[in-house]
Amino acid sequence: MEYVYVTAKRMYLLDRVAVVANHVGEVTNGERLRVLEHGRRFLKVQTPQGAMGWLEDHAVIDQNEFDNFENLAKQHASEQPVATAVLYNELYVHLAPGRKTQRFYILPANTKVSMLERASIPRVAPGSVLGLPAKQEKPRPGQQAGRARKQNFLSQFLPSVPMEDWWLVRDGAGHTGWMLSRDLQVDVPESVAQYAENEKMVGAYVLRTVEDPDSGTGSSQVPEYLTVLTPYKEGLPFDFDQVRVFTWDTRRHRYGTAFRQHDLVGFFPVKVTPGDSNAPNGPAPEFSFQVAANNAVSLDPATGMPHAAQLETMTYRMEGNLVRKVFPPGAHSTANADMHAVWRRSAQRKKHHAKSNR
Repeated sequence: MEYVYVTAKRMYLLDRVAVVANHVGEVTNGERLRVLEHGRRFLKVQTPQGAMGWLEDHAVIDQNEFDNFENLAKQHASEQPVATAVLYNELYVHLAPGRKTQRFYILPANTKVSMLERASIPRVAPGSVLGLPAKQEKPRPGQQAGRARKQNFLSQFLPSVPMEDWWLVRDGAGHTGWMLSRDLQVDVPESVAQYAENEKMVGAYVLRTVEDPDSGTGSSQVPEYLTVLTPYKEGLPFDFDQVRVFTWDTRRHRYGTAFRQHDLVGFFPVKVTPGDSNAPNGPAPEFSFQVAANNAVSLDPATGMPHAAQLETMTYRMEGNLVRKVFPPGAHSTANADMHAVWRRSAQRKKHHAKSNR
């Protein structure tokens, strides 16, 4: 017994293959149909309700292709999401990254999905030729130093051909597949998203909540966030290049940046151990993420997924409104010694400079 599965959003079954035909039934995306007869570019099928009619074969996938989607879902069923997102529009999920890869399920607009993995693949856009170097932005005279520094940092990672980013996502029903990243709105609270400063927030994680009856947010319990950000560039061989911690000012009733680290070559997952400032003796919030050692990164040519030659874990703890780095056992004293050595050299240079200007 042969079965096929509907990939179209909605289609009518026809009583015959002809220019003029009657509608004898309707099928929708994901529905399983029994194949009764094969024709040229058409299949005669039967629905679970018993309706029989002809359907164009490009509107369905066969059992083998359906099993591939099922296997993809099983492989990632227990995978923890790195962030969540909402769909801008009604979208298909694909079996692999790429506009021309096999697609199946249609997820409606505003569906919330879990983001699992990212991949970047070359694209051929109108007016571009695959294989030509991508146009790179160069700092113009008069640009701010921070922006020029950012462009200089990114220049070593920009791809040589136009690329596009795809995310492996999973919806609440377990449907799993790849979607274009530009069609996803990462689920970040607007209260902190407004501080992105020309970058894209790709994750926001609650570190703790603080009490502020006059917060103006609709709740006296206000969350404080760890966020991770990435440039508006596609095809980068890492997941994010900046982390920021936003704490709540209970006097001014607004968010402020308590910690920022940029020019990172960061990778998901981000791990957070939340705390609670309303419990004085409770555990302090901690968070950690991974960075590429020596910035040695690349894109896997087979999968398009970012890869680091070696990853290092960076861990931080919030103490009050201060964020301090947590060193591995035995490394804290060495790190302090190195830091003091830098301070001593800086002080000596300043002292020498002061003498030479007398």
